[in-house]
Amino acid sequence: MAELLIAAESIVTAAQPGPISAVLSPGYVLIEDGWITAVGEGEPPRTPDEHLDHGVLAPGFIDLQVNGYYGVEFDAVDEADWRMVAGRLPETGTTAFVPTFITAPLPQLADTLKAAAHLIEQLSPGSTTSHARILGVHVEGPFINPVRGGAHNREWMTDPTPEAVGALLDAAQGHLTIMTLAPERPGALAAIRQLAGRGVLVSVGHSDALAWQVAKAADAGARMVTHLFNGQRPLHHREPGVAGQALADHRLTSGLIADFRHVAGPVTAIAFAAAPGRIALVTDAAASAGMPPGQYMLGGQPIELPAGDGVPPVRPDGTLAGSALRMDVAVSNMVSVGVSLPTAVAAATRIPADLINRPDLGRIAPGARADLTWLGTGLRAEATWLAGQRVH
Repeated sequence: MAELLIAAESIVTAAQPGPISAVLSPGYVLIEDGWITAVGEGEPPRTPDEHLDHGVLAPGFIDLQVNGYYGVEFDAVDEADWRMVAGRLPETGTTAFVPTFITAPLPQLADTLKAAAHLIEQLSPGSTTSHARILGVHVEGPFINPVRGGAHNREWMTDPTPEAVGALLDAAQGHLTIMTLAPERPGALAAIRQLAGRGVLVSVGHSDALAWQVAKAADAGARMVTHLFNGQRPLHHREPGVAGQALADHRLTSGLIADFRHVAGPVTAIAFAAAPGRIALVTDAAASAGMPPGQYMLGGQPIELPAGDGVPPVRPDGTLAGSALRMDVAVSNMVSVGVSLPTAVAAATRIPADLINRPDLGRIAPGARADLTWLGTGLRAEATWLAGQRVH
């Protein structure tokens, strides 16, 4: 039985309140065959195999919205490209992610989902893995509102008929994890019930819905809001809109792009204060993430990454088109505006894991996968483990 004992000056467990504290200083983690079997505070029971003498050990990050990275757009569905990106994402502390496809013509989207389903099965890890886990796919569109379309092609947006939804479900072959749609479109509430009945996490996004329409979506089974404040009717003191209902409705957890360009720093802090335990950090990264300034693709159309640290890519008309964000930077950014480190880490780990029903991920606790990241200076990922194997 392969065993690894890691001792650290500080461990943020991201575990739910209970017998394991949120922060252990110092602490240790015992790993056997890729699974965490013991977690403790104080001195480890024997000489550790690895001792992390600074920074903090945290669960590996889980990103529910990634359009691409390192020059690769995921909807091209190329095995070598997907493998390369999944192999490099641990450099950012990310150990699991959901490739995201934006609006496309329905037949094209179905073909892309079929190819992605095959590829996900090809890349599924065994007992060990050298690349970030692929947790199904996130389809963002085409059942969204042109009024809040953002970087999506408005000509390809359409209503979610039972036939259209069924075609995408069938094409994904059980790998459709998240679907973003606008609940005000005709047929959307029935579509939410259809998708939720098949185990898909339904997220409200690119929507001009009023607050009551978002509440009806939650009644039908929606449990998430896509990139809070972006691509949606904003909060108004007389009409809460999508953003207001997302913060007020305890059934809804919101994705948040914490690059301080999509949402200003003080507003991200307001979101965490208004919806404790219901914010999931996402990158919404495009192919330009991790790359130098230049031209890339999103949804089959060009985007430009300007010069400047953390500046997001844009369409030719200046519309924001995804981000160039790293998950470790997202966590660091939230800490910089006053969110506690355990809260920020949970938003990048346990909260997204729980949203997609993966209690084996996103926490440092017995019975969880040994997917870990060591955050050092500036909370940047210095090392990452997948199933107990150091991969970065």
